[in-house]
Amino acid sequence: MSYLQRKIAFYLVAVVAALGLNFFIPRLIPGNPVDAILAKTQNQAPVPPSARHALELQFGVSNEPLWRQFAGYLSNLAHGNWGLSVTYYPTPVTEVIKQALPWTLVLVGAATTLSFLLGTAAGAVAGWKRGSWIDNVIPATTFTATIPYFWLALLFLYGLAQVLPVFPLNGGYDPALVPGWSGSFLSSAVYHSVLPALTIVVASFGGWLLGMRNMMVSTVAEEFVLTAEAKGMRPRSIMIGYAARNAMLPSVAGFAISLGFVVSGSVITETVFSYPGIGNNLVQAVQNDDYPLMQGIFLVITLSVLGTNFLVDVLYAFIDPRTRQRS
Repeated sequence: MSYLQRKIAFYLVAVVAALGLNFFIPRLIPGNPVDAILAKTQNQAPVPPSARHALELQFGVSNEPLWRQFAGYLSNLAHGNWGLSVTYYPTPVTEVIKQALPWTLVLVGAATTLSFLLGTAAGAVAGWKRGSWIDNVIPATTFTATIPYFWLALLFLYGLAQVLPVFPLNGGYDPALVPGWSGSFLSSAVYHSVLPALTIVVASFGGWLLGMRNMMVSTVAEEFVLTAEAKGMRPRSIMIGYAARNAMLPSVAGFAISLGFVVSGSVITETVFSYPGIGNNLVQAVQNDDYPLMQGIFLVITLSVLGTNFLVDVLYAFIDPRTRQRS
């Protein structure tokens, strides 16, 4: 069996296991979506049994054997029927995720990419010029990585939205605007995303910088770099074409994996800023016992992480042929 076939088989098993966990874990939790909806109407008139039965049919609550429920669950997934959201009832889960996912992908994806590019570039320079002033300021930059996300977000909110009202306090856009592709809406969305994005960039910048800097220090001591220096090549060409190109391979793998977690959003950041992304929806789902929405979000996160890891494994097989060899 080839390397690619082994990886495909492994990830297919992982997908099946993820689907099983996504199905069984919510059913081990006390209660069900119908009870969560009826709890909201407990101060109103009693719900007749026929209405309860109708809700049970809508949310797939059944006394059938679990294996039969699991088969129905897989069939519904294949047909795009992920159930109805309790929090946004009667909106389908797929519609809720479809509305929130672009916000998270743009915000967290752009912020993660920006922090990776800035941190990797700064780390390459710091590792190449070890002992210089830029190398000495690394402890100050990595300190931001130790600050909790929510505390950093609150600091930015207080300083740049409360004391100096430069940015809005919350939301993803001006509520007076109609979502669309108009210039006013897009500019409002960008304006509202600056503070959340700044929180993610500042919090993750130090980690990328330190990782790249340490790899550069190790790579600079390799023989191929010393040989390039002995040939009289320009220092800048050696740094970019030889040292940084090889030192950034682990960072690229880490970046690719982190992109898989972009779908999950930055839960704390989105919650603090009331940003309309997947992370904020996940918090709302947990607070409202919205099991269908939790299942849908966890499924999207799991599949995105598995898919990204698979692409990284395939990419590494081409970058480093040694990974294709069986031990």
